Amino acid sequence: MELMFIGAAHEVTGSCHYLKVGNKHILVDYGMEQGVNYFENVPLPVDSAMIDYVFLTHAHVDHSGYLPLLFARGFRGLIYMTEASADLCSIMLRDCAHIQMQEAEWKNRKAKRSAKLQMAEPLYTMEDADGTIKRIVPCPYNKEVEVCEGVKIRFTDIGHLLGSSSIEVWATEEEITKKLVFSGDIGNVDQPLIKDPAYTEEADYVIMESTYGDRYHSVERPDYVKELAAIIQETFDRGGNVVIPSFAVGRTQEMLYFLRQIKEQNLIERHEGFEVYVDSPLAVEATGIFHHNIYNCFDEEAMELVKKGINPIAFPGLRLSITSEESKAINFDMKPKVILSASGMCEAGRIRHHLKHNLWRPECTVLFVGYQAIGTLGRMLVDGVDEVRLFGETIEVRATIQKLVGISGHADKGGLIQWIQGFIRKPKKVFVVHGEDSVCKAFTNCLIEEYGLDAYAPYSGTRFDIIRGEFITEAVAQVLEKKPKAKHASDVFSRLLAAGQRLLVVIGRNEGGANKDLAKFADQINSLCDKWDR
Repeated sequence: MELMFIGAAHEVTGSCHYLKVGNKHILVDYGMEQGVNYFENVPLPVDSAMIDYVFLTHAHVDHSGYLPLLFARGFRGLIYMTEASADLCSIMLRDCAHIQMQEAEWKNRKAKRSAKLQMAEPLYTMEDADGTIKRIVPCPYNKEVEVCEGVKIRFTDIGHLLGSSSIEVWATEEEITKKLVFSGDIGNVDQPLIKDPAYTEEADYVIMESTYGDRYHSVERPDYVKELAAIIQETFDRGGNVVIPSFAVGRTQEMLYFLRQIKEQNLIERHEGFEVYVDSPLAVEATGIFHHNIYNCFDEEAMELVKKGINPIAFPGLRLSITSEESKAINFDMKPKVILSASGMCEAGRIRHHLKHNLWRPECTVLFVGYQAIGTLGRMLVDGVDEVRLFGETIEVRATIQKLVGISGHADKGGLIQWIQGFIRKPKKVFVVHGEDSVCKAFTNCLIEEYGLDAYAPYSGTRFDIIRGEFITEAVAQVLEKKPKAKHASDVFSRLLAAGQRLLVVIGRNEGGANKDLAKFADQINSLCDKWDR
């Protein structure tokens, strides 16, 4: 009986763990990597066609996005997930395939114009996505499911996304049973619409995420409705749009929940009846799935609204944009508006068109409401770049860039600790995954030093014997030789230091210059210092 770590090891995205029980080969998640990829992942230890089962924690593409690729490479097993995740995957995997095919088509158009470029193939096709969807086995929450002889599973609501779960796995081999718990992405408490994370009481081994394992969201829960209303009011008063890059599934519906309250309470003055555009066919379909799963997944507050006949995520002025023509028309309407569009990290989709039309406008606001992985366009904007490249053009960043602080679908350090402390007795070992390198290390040390847990942060390729409770292989970090350049916080600060050093050089070169010119130069420097020394 073996557990092997493949993806999201010292990284946030690309979740994938391999489990061997008897002669059965199982994957827990098979997700895409997003943003900068610092570490090399080992390949699957067996051919894709040999994988018997996949257990999926939730539908986000960094957990599910490679499932059609698995199918394309010969997988014909079964994929177990919650009922709501099955609904979401039915649209999200097709959307992923559509993006893959679109990108290949775009690259091929360029290749035809250049003898140096090779023709591209999509990572997988719509047929692969459809074949994957047919392999899905929807499961209810909190019910033990016998997958095969020697393997039972149960899905527990983890409060991260509609249908998200932690997965309990009972694995039996040689008449020895061990229980593993894969946390999935642990949700934040008091999120709109969905329930708080449930807790698991016992396990031999725990594989848990650590995305925010080094920080706390805030001491008190922010008043998101008030903060969002203030941002909209200020932007509309300037005559601009509020552009919100938002994940189509989960975050878009949360923002609609807040916007409904803003409209209901008349919190925006002088712009009554303002319009809100959801410009993402995937988000529109996902919103319908939220309605379909009301009774299984909505929390008490949302259910109270439903009982009163109120749709928690609909309101006057809501516009759903489906076609590309409808999407293009949004930016030709000069009335101030709110635009919700995917993707949440600005890496693909219609949001990039809205950024092209709004980033250069100082009256506009681009509001980030979710995690931005290192290396993504969203992270670069949050970190303060002056310009970006979109569709072959250089766009100056003149819009106000803001972040709705504290809003997150992930538990913070306190929430993660609370979840692991929910186990009545300490697990034999806690494997820490799904965090940036420094975060993984810090959270692992916290579990060891402050809570007395046997914790370990594996690198990709680490193999563990579950029955014997010992490592088969302890992998080391395999750093990619060519790291994509990412303008994250440290890079931006480095630019600032370099600018300061250049300033000293320029000052030295002007020694002996005219007093009038030097006085003017000194005044300019002091004025700049006064502006930033606050």
